[in-house]
Amino acid sequence: MIITTSTNLEGYKITKQIGLVRGITVRSRSIIGNLAGGFMTIFGGKSTIYTELCENAREEALQLMIQHGKDLGCNAIINMRYDANDVMSGLTEVLAYGTAVYVEKAD
Repeated sequence: MIITTSTNLEGYKITKQIGLVRGITVRSRSIIGNLAGGFMTIFGGKSTIYTELCENAREEALQLMIQHGKDLGCNAIINMRYDANDVMSGLTEVLAYGTAVYVEKAD
């Protein structure tokens, strides 16, 4: 699966535009993670606990989007983006989305 944030793929020709694909996950922080993360903010610096949580959420959303694309029969996703929103305090939605297309190598 080819994935790009661009609207086209160098060396490929889009032969079919399939449509929107997305993957969504909603994640919460554990009480222990919140305590550890809060403790880390006292001293400043990189918050590895929250960084790992964000990275895991983005990866899960990405994989769900890829699966959605495969289910629709695409072999590439263009104009891919991430979005994140707080659903409520401590609960965050992460969305990966893009345009599913079918591409062939350009001549």
